[in-house]
Amino acid sequence: MTGTGTPIVFIHPPLLTSQAFAYQKNQLSEHYQVITFDIRGHGASQSSERTLDYALITEDIRQLMDYIGIEKAFLCGYSTGGSVLLEALLSYPERFLGGIVVSGMSELTDSYNRSRVWLASRMAGSELLLKLLKKAVFYGNADNEATYRHLYESALSDASDNVQSFFEQSLTYSCTKRLHRIQHPILLIYGQKDAIFHRYAMLLHKELPHSSLYFLKETKHQIPFKQAPKMNDLIHLWIDSLEDEQSERAQLDLSIAQKLNPAMYGQETKEDQPSAEYTN
Repeated sequence: MTGTGTPIVFIHPPLLTSQAFAYQKNQLSEHYQVITFDIRGHGASQSSERTLDYALITEDIRQLMDYIGIEKAFLCGYSTGGSVLLEALLSYPERFLGGIVVSGMSELTDSYNRSRVWLASRMAGSELLLKLLKKAVFYGNADNEATYRHLYESALSDASDNVQSFFEQSLTYSCTKRLHRIQHPILLIYGQKDAIFHRYAMLLHKELPHSSLYFLKETKHQIPFKQAPKMNDLIHLWIDSLEDEQSERAQLDLSIAQKLNPAMYGQETKEDQPSAEYTN
């Protein structure tokens, strides 16, 4: 936990640890209280005797907030962590100010990613194959050798059964039919080149009553690592914009897009027609 101000709790996906948000911790802690933690059986957290599922992780987040004395916070979930975020908003709506979903989903339905997750869950059941899986996941996420090393070292104690359960949960979980219940403001951040995940971005944007959707140019899935400055700036601008209760949300989203990418969106004028989504 670093920084002061409005709290943001970050949620990592399977295999990765709180180290996944090192760049967010360094930059966003200048404006917010950044809270990162290792999910059970990951990093420095002890393994769970109970089956690791999203409901259990959500309960752990609530208890963590109680322990450190935080009444309400924003949540930020990366990839599968985005599904945990949605479950948390549905389970304990009174405890959260809003959500930031980064390359996330309410359900995993495409055959390509389902096959990858199924294979990962099988590999996680073997200590030898788990090591190979870690190397592949960390290599795919890391933006440089130092990041890869930090990710690998932080996950040395990962419990294979908890990692496996975490992967398996994403094959069966879906909260899509409940998304309309989420009344919190939601920021959706996706990579322009993460084509398969565009369906999940559009689904969330359609079903969530109060969402803002941004695609980052020339970017794939690994946004917290490979587009950290733009992700962090977007989070900062979006949270600040929530203080404006007079302007329409669409106009605020356009203003954010203009600040992030003035060359594409130009300067705001009365004739501007806000769009439902933006590429920055």
